[in-house]
Amino acid sequence: MLRMNLCEKCLGKGYLVVGEKPCPNCNGSGKTESISLGEASDREMKELIDSGSTKCSVCQGTGKIPITESCPDCNGLGREYLCVVCKTKLSSKKELCERCAKKPLVHILDPACDVKDLVIGDIYQGRVNGLASFGAFVDLSESVRGLAHNKYLKSKPDVGETVFVTVRNILANGNIELEPAELKEYNTVEVEKELPVSRTADLHKQVNKQIMIKGEVIQVKQTGGPTIFTIADDSGLAFCAAFERAGVRAYADIDSDMMVRVIGEVSLRNNQVQVEIKSMKRLWGREASAVKDLIEQAIDRRAEPSKTEFLVKSEIMTRLLPAMRQVAKEIRRAVLKSQPIVLRHHADADGITAAVAIEMAILPLITEVGGPDAEYHNYRRAPSKAPFYELEDVTKDLTYALEDQTRHGQKMPLIILMDNGSTEEDVPAMRQAQVYGMDMLVVDHHHPHKIVDQFLIAHVNPAHAGGDFGLTTGMLATEIARMIYPPVESKIRHFPAVSAVGDRSEAPEADLYIKLVEDKYNREDLKKIALALDYEAFWQRFNDGRGIINDILCLGRLDRHQRVVELLCEQANAAIDEQLRASMGNVKSTKLPNGIIMNVLDVENFAHKFTFPPPGKTSGEVHDLLCKKYAGKPVVTIGYGPDFAVLRSRAVKMNIPQMVKELMEEIPNGGVSGGGHLVVGSIKFVGGMRKEVLAKLAEKIAACGVDEPAQGG
Repeated sequence: MLRMNLCEKCLGKGYLVVGEKPCPNCNGSGKTESISLGEASDREMKELIDSGSTKCSVCQGTGKIPITESCPDCNGLGREYLCVVCKTKLSSKKELCERCAKKPLVHILDPACDVKDLVIGDIYQGRVNGLASFGAFVDLSESVRGLAHNKYLKSKPDVGETVFVTVRNILANGNIELEPAELKEYNTVEVEKELPVSRTADLHKQVNKQIMIKGEVIQVKQTGGPTIFTIADDSGLAFCAAFERAGVRAYADIDSDMMVRVIGEVSLRNNQVQVEIKSMKRLWGREASAVKDLIEQAIDRRAEPSKTEFLVKSEIMTRLLPAMRQVAKEIRRAVLKSQPIVLRHHADADGITAAVAIEMAILPLITEVGGPDAEYHNYRRAPSKAPFYELEDVTKDLTYALEDQTRHGQKMPLIILMDNGSTEEDVPAMRQAQVYGMDMLVVDHHHPHKIVDQFLIAHVNPAHAGGDFGLTTGMLATEIARMIYPPVESKIRHFPAVSAVGDRSEAPEADLYIKLVEDKYNREDLKKIALALDYEAFWQRFNDGRGIINDILCLGRLDRHQRVVELLCEQANAAIDEQLRASMGNVKSTKLPNGIIMNVLDVENFAHKFTFPPPGKTSGEVHDLLCKKYAGKPVVTIGYGPDFAVLRSRAVKMNIPQMVKELMEEIPNGGVSGGGHLVVGSIKFVGGMRKEVLAKLAEKIAACGVDEPAQGG
């Protein structure tokens, strides 16, 4: 069995072009004026009639022919021939080098080999399977068995003994005659089954046939019976089963991310194609790199997002298009490579619509690539209570990922952060994720900090293109989802409008998205959906609530959507009314020298705790009422507790992230942190420094400029 590699210098031609010389057939003119009419082709006759001459058949009209010399790297062979034993480079088409040829060569059959792979006269290693009165049966592989007749046996071997035998003959009925070989010194070579490489995408046409595939191990899953290897090549995935013993790991040396060669028989199991493995070996060196390169090139082509037009006109999104396409491509790439995906999002209407838009786009692709059960193994959506990626969040994600890696050999997941991930508060969690090699994407509209980009493979934020938080994450994610999987548009077309009213966006895109769906949802309908999402997210806490959330977003039955939204809004509004009755009388309002009406509320002592609406939502509802009370005036509302403050503002030129940074410097023992949007956000601090922090915060608000005239809340 010759081991050959294509010569890299001459690319298999065996010669190199070192120059050119005039073509002797046409004397360098490129044309010939005389041809044999009896042998001329139709094309040559047409050329002769049209121009009076034809293209020279030797130089093809160039007038020159190449000057060549034998390739020095391969001695003109075009291939690099290696000794099958020591892998030494050979100068001729031989199997062994001179040194290795001095010893007999023992062939060891790969488990996938059959009688067709035997060569009469060659020596093979076998194992005695049984004894009979007329001789010994010897297994050369799992499917190849021969007989060493008594007349060739000098002594009876033991069952299970390893022996060397020469193949004397292969009879017409398939029986193999063997003769024991006594060897003291020898070399060994493994005989691999020679089969053309099949593509995983074509395996459904090869049921009950023996095939060979080369690819990357994506996942190893141990069941109560066989071990299931998921193998990817440049056309798709194949599920390959190997059985050692019930519940015992087969091919323990083969793990995820390895390049392998698999030989087996294609079968159908529960209407799904599966390869019953006969042989699997890890690929190394140049062969492994070639397979890897083919896979990466194919995935790169298939991961390219669709070229969709935005649903509405937006200069900001037009400038963000390259970053949005990069996010879409990275998500498609993860799906195509069967890399698990964890979708993290802020637990409010904007974060939920953004995440569900991406979810609806990728689930059909995950099923298409990995089969009907793939989404249960390769996808998880989880809400984050805070508008940033908390240490609690990354700890859970890492725990799940490491368990799946240990149990099922899964890759570390791609983390997608929606409506969070852009701020400095995300960094501690991102650093932990980076230690474990988790790739991260961010689609967010909170004011970004450049420090996060070192942890991300792609980042979409309107502030990068001159925009602000008015362009919601739900808008951005819906457009990205359409790039990932265009057919999803009909299901998620109204998501940007829901996110716009939920986040109270005043961006021009908000009105355009709302008008886009006004034939099905009026503004009041959208507000109800957004409120229902906020209310349900509060009670779901850390669960994704997929079924109920899908009903609220009208992804299921229309009648159930209408009933559940009405019910949840009724309950939410009753809870809000009760909270406002308890809180409004305890709001303290002050007019600052710059004209701002500053309102403060102690939500710890003058609002119901551990129920809906939570402190942030309570502060927002109080702020809305105060904006109506002080119509046309700049308003700031602060809802504070023992160690936090929530800020809402209208017509005030605030920069909350900058304020937080200044407070950290001015009150070093205050334990200040926080952020959010420029004019909407939250601040944390240590309880003992609450008075100092709030006093300094009030000073900074008093120094802010105001917009004239004030806009709506």
